[in-house]
Amino acid sequence: MSGNEMITERFEANRSHLRAVAYRMLGSLSEADDAVQEAWLRLNRSDMSGVQNLGGWLTTVVARVCLDILRSRKARSEQALEDETAEPAVAKTLVNGSVGTDPEQEAILAESVGLALLVVLDTLAPAERLAFVLHDMFAVPFDEIAPIVGRSEDATRQLATRARRRVRAVDGVRDSAVSAQRKVVDAFLAAIRARDFEGLIAVLDPDVVVRVESNEGVREIRGARDWAKGAVAFAQYARFMQPALVDGAVAIIVAPGGRLSRVARFTVADGKIREAEIIVNPERLRGLAIATLSE
Repeated sequence: MSGNEMITERFEANRSHLRAVAYRMLGSLSEADDAVQEAWLRLNRSDMSGVQNLGGWLTTVVARVCLDILRSRKARSEQALEDETAEPAVAKTLVNGSVGTDPEQEAILAESVGLALLVVLDTLAPAERLAFVLHDMFAVPFDEIAPIVGRSEDATRQLATRARRRVRAVDGVRDSAVSAQRKVVDAFLAAIRARDFEGLIAVLDPDVVVRVESNEGVREIRGARDWAKGAVAFAQYARFMQPALVDGAVAIIVAPGGRLSRVARFTVADGKIREAEIIVNPERLRGLAIATLSE
């Protein structure tokens, strides 16, 4: 086996790992594949004679490429959110997906990582996201992450700590309250996924009030049976729904491909959903504090 063939074989042995790292960094399968391809190109241009740990070297290269992408797209992503209309983005995402990527493949990958996690990661600063992903998800030591983000080891540790708090918890949330809300919201989501009309009625207050954003503004739906009909019709998007903590309360996010398109917030009382608010406006979505729920 020639030297080039050996390098190619070793790179291919690391490809799935590098793709996993890049996807969690970027939340985009097409960009993740671009980052992995860039690592391959840099590998071919580099003298590897002194490299003892090729997997670690490649992970560092991919991380640096991802950090550059995150930093360069921050302004563009904010501008894109401002340009969006209030129309739900679910159908558009399902049809178009990411450029050069099978949307079905990306949807499956997003579900495997966790829709809520991808949504929260997207709210982190680039250096925070990198520190959290590399350390908490791939066990890369802080002394190896620090040079990538250009911080001291202690400062890098703090980046990961801040990210961890955003991802996993919201201050002031009472476990008992969250548990009670989670039970009702889980039952609601299970009924949607099963297209179970009577199951929805069972978790809705008979006089439930629902406020739904649309292009025309906000409309109200009153009564369990009227809202249940619409909720069942939305079951085709159930695979993109997941419970999450939103502003400290259990809600449902809708995030095709890990891209947040709407949030359903609830007021729960006596084991029933008494009020609900469906938020699709990008400006409002951007202002929500979202965190993952432990299983």
